[in-house]
Amino acid sequence: MKQFFLASLLGSTIALCTTAMAADSDLKTLEAAAKAEGAVNSVGMPDDWANWKGTWEDLAKKYGLKHIDTDMSSAQEIAKFAAEKDNASADIGDVGAAFGPISVKQGVVQPYKPTTWEQIPDWAKDKDGNWALAYTGTIAFIVNKKLLHGSEAPTKWADLKTGKYKVSIGDVSTAAQAANGVLAAALANGGDEKNIQPALLLFADIAKQGRLSMANPTIATMEKGEIEVGVVWDFNGLSYKAKMANPDDYIVLIPSDGSVISGYTTIINKYAKHPNAAKLTREYIFSDAGQINLAKGNARPIRAEHLKLPEEVKAKLLPNEQYKKVTPIKDADAWEKTSKALPQKWQEEVIINMP
Repeated sequence: MKQFFLASLLGSTIALCTTAMAADSDLKTLEAAAKAEGAVNSVGMPDDWANWKGTWEDLAKKYGLKHIDTDMSSAQEIAKFAAEKDNASADIGDVGAAFGPISVKQGVVQPYKPTTWEQIPDWAKDKDGNWALAYTGTIAFIVNKKLLHGSEAPTKWADLKTGKYKVSIGDVSTAAQAANGVLAAALANGGDEKNIQPALLLFADIAKQGRLSMANPTIATMEKGEIEVGVVWDFNGLSYKAKMANPDDYIVLIPSDGSVISGYTTIINKYAKHPNAAKLTREYIFSDAGQINLAKGNARPIRAEHLKLPEEVKAKLLPNEQYKKVTPIKDADAWEKTSKALPQKWQEEVIINMP
């Protein structure tokens, strides 16, 4: 492939320059159209989540875009896009990875590929540009080192079996974080999206020992000492640690025997009243500045390996090497079926073992 004639090389170079110029002029056109619209209304992108505040402030300063957000769940966002149609009050939303394909099936979104599209991994984007993960969540442990009752701090799923500490994964019937925690444990122990039995066995064992806490892993429950080890998204663990009264008592880490990586994607409303402002918002989110904004909110940017993060921002995230054994969801349809059956299985195979 590399054995080109000089002429072809020159041709390729000219073509690349032309493409870059076209992208640049397209971006200027988009910026002008967005400025003319003057506003972007979001759902599920509140100031205090993943530092969206930084992005809204930048878009206001750079392009004069006014902004309002209404916080809601992923399912509610898609339902809102569908219900309002030509009277759309929202232009863009942020939903969990599983809801990207759902929004396409429901026909409520429109595509836009940012100029950094090639740096987004294939597993994290829709080939047509309808959705792409801007930041990831990987299932992690948050550990209160002070309350381990003489046990070593766990660094892998296997360690949870033998510790003396209380473990919490949260409510698998309502929280995507908890359900993904189960999948992560399954993947690390030879399971997959269709087979979560290894994880159910692990948590049943912990339940039998009286160490499965029914409290959700939150700042309050950890500070009260109800939970010594919480299973959480990495960005939640890092945010919790930063807000604890004694942050140095806590460690956050990705289990070394494997975990699941997922994340959140913007969706642009097919019926948006400010479509260009929504597209420009996505463009900015995937730019270096937008990705650094997310990192400031403890969210690991999807382009992490292509970014030079400022040292103080890098310090907020876990090092890249901790993510060596993480796996994206490969069979979304199978996982959707399994996760629907999970609450009942959890009751029948895990909770039944509580003393």
